[in-house]
Amino acid sequence: MPDTTPHLLAVENLAVEFHTSAGRVRAVRGVSWHLDRGETLAILGESGSGKSVSAAAVMGLIDSPPGHVTAGHVLFEGRDLLTITEEERRGINGRRIAMVFQDTLAALNPVYSVGWQITEAFRVHGVPRAQGRARALALLERVGIPEAAHRFDDYPHQFSGGQRQRVMIAMALALRPDLLLADEPTSALDVTVQAGILALLKELQAETGMGILLITHDLGIVAEFADRVAVMNGGEVVETGTAAAILRAPQHPYTKRLLAALPGRGPLPAPRAHAEEPLLRVHELSKHYLVRRGMFGGTTGEVFRAVEGVSFELRQGETLGVVGESGSGKSTVARTLLGLETPTGGQMLYRGQDIAHATPAEMRRLRRQVQVVFQDPTASLNPRMRIGEIIAEPWEIHPGVLPPSQRPARVAELLEQVGLRPEHARRYPHQFSGGQRQRIAIARALALRPELIICDEAVSALDVSVQAQVIDLLKQLRAEYGLSFIFIAHDLPVVRDFADRVLVMHRGRIVEQGPTAQIFGNPREAYTRNLISASPSLETGRRHAPPASLASPIHAA
Repeated sequence: MPDTTPHLLAVENLAVEFHTSAGRVRAVRGVSWHLDRGETLAILGESGSGKSVSAAAVMGLIDSPPGHVTAGHVLFEGRDLLTITEEERRGINGRRIAMVFQDTLAALNPVYSVGWQITEAFRVHGVPRAQGRARALALLERVGIPEAAHRFDDYPHQFSGGQRQRVMIAMALALRPDLLLADEPTSALDVTVQAGILALLKELQAETGMGILLITHDLGIVAEFADRVAVMNGGEVVETGTAAAILRAPQHPYTKRLLAALPGRGPLPAPRAHAEEPLLRVHELSKHYLVRRGMFGGTTGEVFRAVEGVSFELRQGETLGVVGESGSGKSTVARTLLGLETPTGGQMLYRGQDIAHATPAEMRRLRRQVQVVFQDPTASLNPRMRIGEIIAEPWEIHPGVLPPSQRPARVAELLEQVGLRPEHARRYPHQFSGGQRQRIAIARALALRPELIICDEAVSALDVSVQAQVIDLLKQLRAEYGLSFIFIAHDLPVVRDFADRVLVMHRGRIVEQGPTAQIFGNPREAYTRNLISASPSLETGRRHAPPASLASPIHAA
């Protein structure tokens, strides 16, 4: 007899469109796929392909207006979620279906502690307060938050981007849902934490039979984690099949193009010639913080050594890759170099000038030469400004760089360079996906043609084809203008392809530094070797837990 059991989730001929001032946008067109219990389906595609909109339709999170589901069905255990009442939806969302969002700052409430926000899921569904707190604490430990008991009452802004993503995953897993929708759940995580989180999801899936819908642009994660794949492009599903079949023998030209754009598959880079005199010299840099508890709490007397004794040099035209786990001090080094943090000790010399003791006027002139692309474009782009105004803003601050009459044409040129269209200049940041917003941030950093660009996870939110396009652009600008880069990333294949030298950090200190070929081809330190081995591979997948020496602690909840 044929099996008539309904799929855990089935999307049938789904169509979603948005009505905007520029006209109707058909974001999803006739999309169909299904997911069974205990199965992982990966939705793969470029930014703007309709992946996240499809997931939002499942959760009932499409704002109407401007968004409208115009056709199709979303069947959860045979029940159409598009026709249920709001009260019925509240009984399903969170308890039966949970979601991990890509943008942690938008998803986490800044005025409540992370512990409060996790326990809220238990409170809403009737779990006693004391029991809910204990279970929330166990979840924080399970997703690898260091010193979880001490961090329970801290607020989202007190965590790194990767740690906030772990908090989001803990919230989603709180009630052990039947279905987990994971929208780029590991895009902000370093490879070792990523490995631990994926191992945790697989473990819970084996325990509960949970179905997982994974939305991602990371083909390595698809290779190691997914059972089946649906490839989306332009709001449509262009190819479906098992993960092995799609990745080893893709049929559609679009899928082939995605695979061809993967970084880290060629020979190790040969050394390039650079200027003899360093552009930037950092010597024994340190940054310490007094530990505080709560939003308005006083100091505890403890000192957190975020950066300790960091020394390196950067020459003109050189790219220094900075890698390490979340919380290793990478971003703190960047913020200190930019003058956003005051160093506790050490020297930072830019063309011989000590940045640490620069006057405000000197820092203003310095920022004409040093630009930054931050990890979180949602926080770094003004939501009230149009994209054209955002990209042109540096010319208002430094008016001698480009005459006003030439600015619109240059904005259009920059947008095209980062893979967007000139007409996008009239839109606002919220009208773009996370990956598209990051491209806008990169365009703004390029506007002044600086000497040094500090990229803090600048391509982590981009799909592989746009990532390759942006890296090629940065290489071209490096060759044409002699640009230097400090390239902070957890995506090791990208660092391998782009960096001339690599600096490996762990717990605020430099573990190892050297030419890219040496770090990736013959690393001296066990930490570096384990970090590289934890990176997922398209050819083999990892499909096992991360090295014990690196993995964040994951214990039974």
